[in-house]
Amino acid sequence: MSIENKNAAITPTELIDYAKQAMKKAYCPYSGYKVGAALLTKDGRVFTGCNIENASFTPTVCAERTAFFKAISEGNTDFSAIAIVGGKDGVISGVFPPCGVCRQVMSEFCDPRTFKVYLGTETDEYKSLTLAELLPYGFSKSNVNI
Repeated sequence: MSIENKNAAITPTELIDYAKQAMKKAYCPYSGYKVGAALLTKDGRVFTGCNIENASFTPTVCAERTAFFKAISEGNTDFSAIAIVGGKDGVISGVFPPCGVCRQVMSEFCDPRTFKVYLGTETDEYKSLTLAELLPYGFSKSNVNI
């Protein structure tokens, strides 16, 4: 889902609500862990994603990467924040941080000092971090000699 929201700023709580909606669409017959993500572009669009599992596991795609790849495939590469929620059988029970691969994808497209990551909970409480806090010493374009 892509949501246009150019008239008002989206709060972290609203972004987390979009992630909760996306979590309901997860395809996770093997692990039972449903994850939803809502990615906010700097121009106010929101791209949602859910995890999509596969019987051989390697082709499984996380919710965060689904949201990023949807946005990028539609020409959006300027991001400001992402909200992530998850839990067994779709029941949120505490924060659900992104895996290392998703953190690496974020580092490809986001400024680690300013990109916000909101980890939602079952209540209106959430944890707010920068990408730099989640991925210290991340590998980035500056590490590639081309």
